[in-house]
Amino acid sequence: MTSSKKKGQNDKTNPLKKFLNSSEPIPAIIRDIAWVLCAVGIIALLLIIFSGTWPAVVAVESESMVPNMNVGDLVFVVAPDRYGELCTWEDGIITGYGKFNEYPDRQGNTVYGDVIIYKPNGDESIHPIIHRAVGWYEQNATTPDINSGYITKGDNNQIYDQLSGIVGVGVIKPVKEEWIIGKALFSVPFIGYAPLHLFEFAIILIVIMIIHELYLRQREEKKK
Repeated sequence: MTSSKKKGQNDKTNPLKKFLNSSEPIPAIIRDIAWVLCAVGIIALLLIIFSGTWPAVVAVESESMVPNMNVGDLVFVVAPDRYGELCTWEDGIITGYGKFNEYPDRQGNTVYGDVIIYKPNGDESIHPIIHRAVGWYEQNATTPDINSGYITKGDNNQIYDQLSGIVGVGVIKPVKEEWIIGKALFSVPFIGYAPLHLFEFAIILIVIMIIHELYLRQREEKKK
């Protein structure tokens, strides 16, 4: 009897157990948020193991790949050498390989090769670009200022990325291998709207959790 009493007293005085067993709203909400974060962490770990890169999912934010990719698509990304070597448009013409090529490009050409996700000029401060790898450019003596790398283009664009620029970055250079996050494996329509509005989505989720917790607490009090 004495040992069981001591155990009960220890449970009551143990801050962690008090927090885990508390029926107060704030601890309950914190517990729910902690469970959500744990679940997200486990999912992220599984995605890294599966894809071999990070981020393992990206959202399409522009119409540059329409109609093969659309705004709001959630794209699953894998390392460039996973599930086969990275294939360019030029290579795909020979092999017949192509991803996300159900429709022709803006000029009416059949598209081939992989769609890659890359950091323009290696810049970490802006969102990655999701465009097709057209071919490999090798640096030569006549153009020493242009590095070797992949030439890229959006299926819905008229010109190559390397003939355009980004404010704050400048002219987009051929994509070095170390700038590539990965290649697109498959996409899911509309789900990408959640990452595009992640802050708003998180606020809505937290509000729902708080309302749900208050509802359960009120229900328990009515029963008592």
